[in-house]
Amino acid sequence: MNRRILFLLLTLLLFGIEVFIALFVKDNFVRPYVGDMLVVILIYCFIRIFIPRRVQLLPLYVFLFACVVEWMQYLNIVGLMGLSENKAASTVIGTSFDWMDIICYAVGCLLIFGVQKMTTK
Repeated sequence: MNRRILFLLLTLLLFGIEVFIALFVKDNFVRPYVGDMLVVILIYCFIRIFIPRRVQLLPLYVFLFACVVEWMQYLNIVGLMGLSENKAASTVIGTSFDWMDIICYAVGCLLIFGVQKMTTK
């Protein structure tokens, strides 16, 4: 199967799972931890649609991007931009900094590194 199609399908699947978690899961584990772990995998798969060739450090770049977004939450970027009342912006960017989010992002990116290592020919 074409790699771009594979990563498109994975992106759509992960996006659907993330939407399901956001709308229907109201617990203290899956939503805060599994959702954060999956979001970096979702971003990785999305990027791979456009860059089908494996980039060794792409999981690290995705992790750094996620950390920047988390740092923007610490700075209250949503509030500074005047988007506090915008539900979409608050959901996508987030509104609260949490070190556990960074740990979840790291776990997700380590999983990506592991899968890359296992699938290397």
